[in-house]
Amino acid sequence: MHIAVIGTGYVGLVSGAGLADFGMKVVCVDKDEEKIEKLKKGEVPFYEPGLEDLVKKNLSAGRLEFTTDLKEAVKNSLVIFVCVGTPPAPDGSADLSQIKDVALSLAEVIDDYKVIVTKSTVPVGTNRWIKQLIDENKKHDVSVDVISNPEFLREGSAVEDFMHPDRVIIGGESAYAIAIIKDIYRPLYLAETPFIITNLETAELIKYASNAFLATKITFINEIANFCEKIGADVTVVAKGMGLDPRIGAKFLNPGPGFGGSCFPKDVKALVHQGRQVDSPFKILEAVLEVNETQKLRAIQKLESLIGDLSGKTIGVLGLSFKPNTSDVRESPSLAVVPKLIEKGAKVKVYDPVAMEEFKKAVGDLEVEYAETPIECAKDTDGIIILTEWNEFRFLNLGELKKVMKNPVLVDMRNIYEPSLVKKLGFKYSGVGRA
Repeated sequence: MHIAVIGTGYVGLVSGAGLADFGMKVVCVDKDEEKIEKLKKGEVPFYEPGLEDLVKKNLSAGRLEFTTDLKEAVKNSLVIFVCVGTPPAPDGSADLSQIKDVALSLAEVIDDYKVIVTKSTVPVGTNRWIKQLIDENKKHDVSVDVISNPEFLREGSAVEDFMHPDRVIIGGESAYAIAIIKDIYRPLYLAETPFIITNLETAELIKYASNAFLATKITFINEIANFCEKIGADVTVVAKGMGLDPRIGAKFLNPGPGFGGSCFPKDVKALVHQGRQVDSPFKILEAVLEVNETQKLRAIQKLESLIGDLSGKTIGVLGLSFKPNTSDVRESPSLAVVPKLIEKGAKVKVYDPVAMEEFKKAVGDLEVEYAETPIECAKDTDGIIILTEWNEFRFLNLGELKKVMKNPVLVDMRNIYEPSLVKKLGFKYSGVGRA
């Protein structure tokens, strides 16, 4: 089986390397010549545990290739996976310009039957639109089938998620095309991974509904946490008590500074936008977005309650990525917190194990000091905020940290530390939902 994968971001590169590991012959296509040249050497342009090893392994085995030549890649492939970005437009809708470009480019070069598989997260109705674009603009009298095969890859564990998924969703109308995709995923079928075969619209909506529900769950526990602070309850115990109910489950009940990343914010916005378009508003999701933006700045409020006016103060921020084990800072709480601290007159020092370069790109010339270690970040500060639960932050030498700080104040937005222990060491401490 020869497969082309268009797009070498998180989804495309993980999918391409994973399919090659299944034994397929895979060629990944991207317009970015510099990125392709690096990938040919086995250099992955972003941080994702295990991915570089997977890419190098399949490059060496001759099952994985990289190119900028779309025509050649498509010519030799029966199945084409579309894995390009669908970022949010200003009105909250999904920007489908990259999807349209790919569809029109495919229409130019396809000269034989192909199966087009959309892994990009797209609004309901997009796959039918893709087929229409190709059929209306194709240069040769050939047929194509379109399949919706949404991805459920978590940044930081994307390789594991591809190799051992919770489920495989295949949406389509052609029994022949569906059979081809099932054959591609045969290793997962043999491992008894659940397969859901459905129509295009249902497959598209499963992805959006899944992410929207998880975002709602996070937002709900954050609101419970804020309530706990008012009434003297402990949200960590509340969440544990809730999570033991199998109807609820323990995952995504960890309070914090709000959700971020490349998926939840944009997917919730896109679903809200589409709901408005068809006069079926998602009022719960509209509230989720509003609450999440407020939650990102709770760290500022907590810091001010402990040290007062932030003007002239030096604040350390530990954690810039939206979650651990990734360099991705898209929609990260740090992008809201750090500029707000500076707006309030504070000097800000930051540290993250892998995300500082991405953060620099995101904030431009914002006046921030970048530290090389957590201790350096804490030196001479009036307070520290933990925004990301990197493992190395879980075992900080708090005694040493206190020695180098001007004022031992710790705002723990991930509830990493036990409040009584931190206070016993002489810190002023504030967590999330722990009165």
